[in-house]
Amino acid sequence: MMTQAVAYSNFRANLKTYMRKVNEDADTLLVTNADPEDNVVVMSADDYDSLMETLRVYQNPYLSDKVMRGMAQVRQGQTMAHDLVEAGA
Repeated sequence: MMTQAVAYSNFRANLKTYMRKVNEDADTLLVTNADPEDNVVVMSADDYDSLMETLRVYQNPYLSDKVMRGMAQVRQGQTMAHDLVEAGA
């Protein structure tokens, strides 16, 4: 869901401000143009990477099944607490 839409000319005139807002708020921004087919969505690189990783997991049947089984275990209370192990320890 887009939280904000902005006209292309306004986006271009205030590019740095909009880029900062997208990164700080972790929101997407719909940049509109006179021709709706030219509209684009702007998001932070971190959010894009996260979205692409989620898609890769859901497209991989083995990983998707593993995530679903893990979620079912959490809902059923079948989890265990573990201490964190420091890398290189």
